[in-house]
Amino acid sequence: MPTPKHLLIVYHSQSGSTSRMAEAVIRGARHADIDNVEVRVRDALEASEDDVLWADGYLFGTPENFGYMSGALKYFFDRIYYPCLDRIGGRPYSLFVRAGNDGTGALTSIARITAGLAIREVQEPVLFVGDFAESRLVECEELGMAMAAGLDAGIF
Repeated sequence: MPTPKHLLIVYHSQSGSTSRMAEAVIRGARHADIDNVEVRVRDALEASEDDVLWADGYLFGTPENFGYMSGALKYFFDRIYYPCLDRIGGRPYSLFVRAGNDGTGALTSIARITAGLAIREVQEPVLFVGDFAESRLVECEELGMAMAAGLDAGIF
């Protein structure tokens, strides 16, 4: 059996909406048809540079707070940025965002940091704006599944 790939899912949720999105992402990433990907899930306040260095790819989730990513996700990036700089370049990532406004501030702020880390966005973010719609959780599940399948197949 080939060496397993590693997918790290880091997210933060205050009200629970982003947690529901994360649960769907995790379900998709752990889909039964994908056997060669190990998934590690961390709250943004707990994730470490060791987690980041362990992973072959990343899924980041955040609510939009004050037109920006959550403070917890920003704190995660603050803690891992310099220890991981020049060590993870080229690795794939994608995002899921629960936005009360339009989400652009959260997306833009994360894009600046990920550009500095030289990791590459490989899928469009899943962005929930306005009222939470359970029916859209399938998009989160598909995001997790696509990232895990892409790692498993060597596409990313």
